[in-house]
Formats: sequence, structure tokens, C-alpha cells
Amino acid sequence: MQQQNEVRFASPENGAPEPLNRPEEMRAIRQAMDEGKNPLTATDVPRWEDQVGVSRIVNRRVLEFEVLPTPAQVLSDLPLNERAQELVARSRDEIRACLYGQDDRLLVIVGPCSVHDPTAALDYARRLAALKADLDDHLLIVMRVYFEKPRTTVGWKGLINDPDIDGSCNIRKGLLLARRTLLGVLDEGLAAATEFLEPTSPQYISDAISWGAIGARNTESQVHRELASGMSMPFGFKNATDGSIKPAADSCFAAAFEHHFLSINLDGRVISAETKGNPDCHLVLRGSSHGPNYDAASVAQALADLKASKASGPSEHGLIIDAAHGNCGKNEVREAEVVEEIAARVAAGEQGILGIMMESFIEGGNQKAAPLDQLVYGKSITDKCLSWNTTEQLLRELAHAVAVRRWK
Repeated sequence: MQQQNEVRFASPENGAPEPLNRPEEMRAIRQAMDEGKNPLTATDVPRWEDQVGVSRIVNRRVLEFEVLPTPAQVLSDLPLNERAQELVARSRDEIRACLYGQDDRLLVIVGPCSVHDPTAALDYARRLAALKADLDDHLLIVMRVYFEKPRTTVGWKGLINDPDIDGSCNIRKGLLLARRTLLGVLDEGLAAATEFLEPTSPQYISDAISWGAIGARNTESQVHRELASGMSMPFGFKNATDGSIKPAADSCFAAAFEHHFLSINLDGRVISAETKGNPDCHLVLRGSSHGPNYDAASVAQALADLKASKASGPSEHGLIIDAAHGNCGKNEVREAEVVEEIAARVAAGEQGILGIMMESFIEGGNQKAAPLDQLVYGKSITDKCLSWNTTEQLLRELAHAVAVRRWK
């Protein structure tokens, strides 16, 4: 059975992986689907499961498999240089220091809602790096570099899933583009932050990430708690979409413990993984379906909830506020107002605000997803973002707020 399977997936001439079906077979399958038919019964296309004697009860709804390069291959072809490795290690320590109150700078995670154009993302990174140099005494700036997008229903799932933004879903290309983008961000001297949606893609990019996030839709997920428990950087768990804090607090507690679970290693082999636990998990307030939760009363209540929970580590010192999403109603004008309000509260000495998240790009607002040649350069195709000019102004306000707080 194994030998027949290998014949189907590998070329005997060069060992390169072959697609599950030949081009003409794929055309027949897609034609049947376009006509609303079941390709399993409407075509004579053979299935490798049948050829090797596996019952037709498996993979009834899987159209195609493509064998991708292993994480080890990608990391070997696109390695972090020594300077990038030092930046990642140092920035992770700096973020921890902010989260534990050992560094009084404000942690600022800022960048596009999602990266769809690596060229524009690196253009943004160059601007942010120059500003970071001016504000580094007051702000610890980390660039938001998000490649995977959770969807409420359906839609563009991010650069890794569909880099050409045309439904072709060339994941091989997306993985390589994502890693090259991260290397470019690091080359500009910026640490990177991202959200992890599933446990496979981190094997390809996590060595280049200084701060990780688990989104509101996944904050109760056992899989994501296990994932966070083995990651080498601080992790923020967002409050649930209904606004509840307890799921995120429980996740911070659970992720700090050892876990055993199925995973893959850098060679792409399925393994039984054992993690040490991640003590650097913390809460991110992102608003909810019922409205914002960045106001002083909501922050105070969240801090009280964290204190009453089993969460420890950064949760004993404070939290991060996401000025976007439910805290601004996905309105970039309102997002700017939220950041200004938070800056004023930081300047006034309000306790517990360790950092802030902002969605920002070169151009303000957003546009409908489409292939790159149909898009406005530097403008989001997911949530609305602050423009660069507004972002620069707001970052300077936040830096001034930290300076004022120090004099109190």
C-alpha cells in the first residue's frame, strides 16, 4: 500500500511531488462542480484511495492534495541572519519587560489589518522604523504583520491562503511570501507581531515573531491554548466576541502549563509534542458584539476579573487595549479617537494599561479585495485602517503621554 501511494505522489525521475490528479482530471472535476454535480459520481477520475485499496468512505469531500515544502526546507532556504535573530531575541525580552512592569514604555503593536501586498507592507515598515527611532525612549513599537484572517463566514483568508487574491489559493507561494515579508520587516530593524489561526503555519514563521495573538473567535480553543503553551514569545488572548473576559483569563492560565498533543515537527513528520508552558500570556481587550470595552470602568473590571482568576504572569500587572475592532466599530475615524482617549488616560497615570494595538496602513480606510493590479496601493482589503499621517500623529501623542506620566 505504501509503495503504490508513493507512486501516486512522487515522480520516479526526480522525486518531486505530483498533484493528486492530472490536469485533465482536474478539469473534469471542476467542470462537474461548476455544473452542480458530484465529481465523485459524475466523472471517471480515479482516486488514489481506491487504487491502494482504501475504502471510499475517506476523503469524500477532499478535492486535491498538494505536497508542500517542509518547514525545515523553507527555514533553510530563507533563514534568519544573525542580526535578525538578535533582534527577535532582544525584542521578545523587551516585550516581556513591558508586560511585567519592568520597562515603563508603552507597548504599541501597529500595522495593517492584514498584509496583502508585501511591497506596500515593507514600504510601511520603512516609515515605521524611522519613526520608531525617534520614539524609542517612550514606546516599544512592534509591527503588526498578519498573514491569516479569521472570517465570520467566508472571504479572503489572508496572504498565506490566497496570495494572488483571486481564489487560486496558492498556499505554497503564500508561505514563502509571508516568510520573505517577515525577513524584510526584520531587516528594517522592526520586531513583528502576528495572529496564529492554526498550528501548522507557525512552524514556517514563528522564529521571526516577537509577539503572538489568539483572536476572539479562538480564545476558548484547546488547540490554541496548546499552541501558545509551546511558543517562545509572549502571547495575547483577546476577550471573546461577546465581551466576556473569563475565556481569555482561562486561556492564559491553561497555556502556562505543560501540554501533550499531536503536532508536526520541522521535517513535516507527525509527532507527539510536549510543551513547557508559556508564562507570558496576557489579556487583550478588543471590544465585543455589544460595544467597546476600552473605557476606564471596563479596564478596571477586566483587571479585577483577572485578579480573581487563576491567571498569573503579565495578568497580575495589566492588559493591552486593541483600539480597533469592537472598540471602534471598525471605523478608522473612531479608532483615532480611541487612541487619543487612551493617550490622555496614560498621561493621567491610569494603571494597568501595558500596551495598545492599532490597525494602520499607508492609506486610510479600506477597499474590496481584488488582485493587486486592481487595488489602490497601501490600502487595506480587510478592516479599515488609520492612514500613515494619522498614525504618525497618534504615535507621537502616545509617546508624549508616556513622558508626561513619568513626571507624575
